[in-house]
Order: sequence, then structure tokens, then C-alpha cells
Amino acid sequence: MKRLFLLLIISFSAISSHSQASKYDKSKEIGLLAGTAYYLGEINPYRHFGTALKMCGGLSFRNNFNKRWTFKASLLYGNVEAYDADSKDPWIRNRNLHFRNQFLESSLQFELNYFNYQIGSEDWISPYLFLGFAYTNMRPQASYNGLWYETQPLGTEGQGTSIGGSDYSNNIFAIPAGMGVKVNLYAIFGFSLEWGVRRTFTDYFDDISGTYIDNEILQDENGNAASTLADQSFVAGRPDGSNVDYQRGDPGRKDLYFFILGSLNVRIDKKATSCWNGRVLIP
Repeated sequence: MKRLFLLLIISFSAISSHSQASKYDKSKEIGLLAGTAYYLGEINPYRHFGTALKMCGGLSFRNNFNKRWTFKASLLYGNVEAYDADSKDPWIRNRNLHFRNQFLESSLQFELNYFNYQIGSEDWISPYLFLGFAYTNMRPQASYNGLWYETQPLGTEGQGTSIGGSDYSNNIFAIPAGMGVKVNLYAIFGFSLEWGVRRTFTDYFDDISGTYIDNEILQDENGNAASTLADQSFVAGRPDGSNVDYQRGDPGRKDLYFFILGSLNVRIDKKATSCWNGRVLIP
């Protein structure tokens, strides 16, 4: 992922040096987005699209400064679900954890088109890159007795107990980055398709990060749901049948989540019957 961010920064610098602005190239768009999301973390360390794919969607607003540079604001709802049982790694399968996370992301991004592009003009297609800043409210959950529980209040790694640390936050920051392609459809309509990663600053997107704690203490202080969801391994690591102080996750690697989104975009700054660049869009 570090190489991707470096490539994006270099590409932004290279392409932007050849872009030319014109006051006549300004435009505004709104977009309706739909697609899917997945994540990379403790349950799914390496496989892209290696988690259950759920529907997600949202809204966007683009302020195009010219045919190359765009400022975009978006609001996205995402849904990610993953299970240790689906892994090919025996250690992960034995851990036997799972989670889902239904989250809401608001972001501000800059887009840079490789070629000139504008809805309603002869410049009808372009690949693009984007980079920005996101603020996300996440709700990691796990299933217990047929019901889904939010895991942050349960303190599955001892948060809030006499031997654990402080709770992690459900509100996180992330850096969105990625690439896509934009295409004009007809008159005031366009379509874009993009893939993007969110580099988070938390390792609790899946509620898994550190080590197991004493399950008896967790049960006494946080309840049955917390102790059950904290350790569901088939075979314990210690002779006494516990996993106390054994590794549950990898705190050295922050979690990532990804969006694949298609967007129907509508230009809103001019009427469909007006002329753009001397061409009547709808006779």
C-alpha cells in the first residue's frame, strides 16, 4: 500500500504540471454511488475481495475547477463482513473469530484526470486518480447466540477491565486514495467507476489487535458475551486450556478497507438546453 500512495503522489505531480486551467472549464456535479466494500486486516490479511461482499452506496458532490482538477465531497455507507473459517491459514481458522462492520464515511478528496474531461463536452473519457481525507464512524460487531453485538463496549481484549486498557474509539480517520475512469453518457449525464483504499489509523476495524486476556476476569467484569466473543478458538495454546497473553491479532499492522463504486453523475451548473463550447447538447 505504501507503493500505491507513493505512485499516486508522483502521478499527481507529473500530470498536474501539464494541466491548463480555463474559467470556461468550471462545472459542478452530483453523483449517486453504489458498489461493494471489503477489508484487509487480521481476519483477511492478504486477499483482495477475500471477504463477504455486501452492497454499499452514497452521494457525492464534485466541484470541477477545470478539466483536470476536481474537488469532491462524499458521504458513503459501507458494510464489511469476514470470518476466520474462510481462511486458508490453519492458525487463523483455529482462532475462529468473525466480525461485521457497518460504517459511515464522510470524505474530502482531490481528483486529477489524466486527460481533459468534462460532462457535456467533446472531452468524453479519462482515467483519474484521487487522494484525500476521511472521517469514519465504525461499528464492529460479532454474533453471539444468534444476535449481533457491538464489540467495542464489550472490551473483548480487556478494554475497560481491571487488567485492560482504555476503550478504542468508534470514530476514526483515514486516507482515501485510488483510481478510476470517467465517461460521458448523454447531455448532462456521466458515469464513473473507481477502486479505492482507505488507509486507517486503527487496528480495531475488526475488533482484533492485541492479546487474549484472562477469560474468567473478562466474564466477571464484562459479561458472558464479552468472554465468549473474545476467545472462540478450537484448540487453546496453553496446557490449562486458555490463551492468556497469547497473540490474538497483530497490532503492528493497521486495518485497511476498500470501496469499488460506480457512480451516475449529473452536471448541475447549466441547463441541458444550453450550449457548452459552442455545441448544443440537446437539439
